[in-house]
Amino acid sequence: MNGVIILGGEANAISLARSFGRHNIPVYFRYSKNSLVKHSKFVTTIDIPYSDNTREGFEQFLLSKASAAFYGSTLLACSDSGIEFLIKNRNELKKNYVVDIMMPKAQKILLNKKLTYRSATQIGVPTPQYWEFKTRNEALNLIPKLTYPVLIKPEYTHLFYEKFGRKYLVAQNANELETHLHFFDKCNEKGILLEYIPGPDSLLCSYYTYIDNSGNPLFDFTKRIIRRYPNNMGNGCYHITDNVKDVKNLSLILFKSIGLLGVANAEFKKDPRTGELKLIECNARFTAANCLLYDSGIDLPLFVYNLLNGIAIESPNSYKIGKRLWYPVDDIFSFFELHKINKITFKGWIKSIFHLQTFPYFKWNDPLPSAVNLFNIFIIRFKKIPKFIKLLLSFFKIIKIS
Repeated sequence: MNGVIILGGEANAISLARSFGRHNIPVYFRYSKNSLVKHSKFVTTIDIPYSDNTREGFEQFLLSKASAAFYGSTLLACSDSGIEFLIKNRNELKKNYVVDIMMPKAQKILLNKKLTYRSATQIGVPTPQYWEFKTRNEALNLIPKLTYPVLIKPEYTHLFYEKFGRKYLVAQNANELETHLHFFDKCNEKGILLEYIPGPDSLLCSYYTYIDNSGNPLFDFTKRIIRRYPNNMGNGCYHITDNVKDVKNLSLILFKSIGLLGVANAEFKKDPRTGELKLIECNARFTAANCLLYDSGIDLPLFVYNLLNGIAIESPNSYKIGKRLWYPVDDIFSFFELHKINKITFKGWIKSIFHLQTFPYFKWNDPLPSAVNLFNIFIIRFKKIPKFIKLLLSFFKIIKIS
């Protein structure tokens, strides 16, 4: 059985590796010093003297004779750099590998935040209000039109993240905006100014599907966010599957208008001022919530692998409602933030997590990625034992008061 080469990713890549490992499908991942993926027992790392998991790194290996031993493998993207690589080199790669279906123009649109919002606006899919800019002066001229906070998003968030460790910047006032714009100008970054949609993180929801060569969505899956960390700005740390009204229709209108094929995901937030769902972002790849799809009854990686390799399989026609994906450490920090502003009680938080959970890194039959992740969190976030003890004391104080 031919294997799978996973292009980038972290929690999503681990989830893919476990999915294929259950079916004895070999999984390969390019060695990366700080990645947790290499610790999964289902992964064989490719240790080669090339650059990291960037588009250039993929090109240096997979387009060279050094990769001949892996010919026939299926290439699946778990990162935007992986998508970039597949777009640029699709025709060459198809000579030696199995490559997922795609419409390169559509994938390019979804990689670019400006083009994503522009495409949505043109077909009437609601978005936050946004303003495009190429230079600092162009953006400064927009200040009289803005309300705060405002987000400053680069056109290509994955490239910005690779350089600066952040996907976007937030300005609470005009002075902060000018500072951030100076930084963008200095780094020669183009981007958009984006309206902040108010309301709790529980107003965020997502739609997932796979679109075949005929443009047909082969299944439907929706989920909601319960909490994020940092609140209102960070990544989701607590998710729940649900049947979210309207998110499917809006997502498919956008996907079909740009001709998207393959894995498709869109995230929206309900604007409490208007009741509308407004587009936040889209991904044409596997995301960190892939493990939640699996525990809900949709083995998306295996489904895609079978389709691409001509193995007969039925499309998923249902999923379990109420399944939860929990990042426990981040959610503890989220609790502290919300508790500080009287948005949640300790009892309320305990009640919310008192359910069977899916964890992004932990599985009993593959525990090492989770163990290494916890060690890294301790080193990075706490650094010194006194800081960790201080956190525990704060936690116990809240318990006592509650």
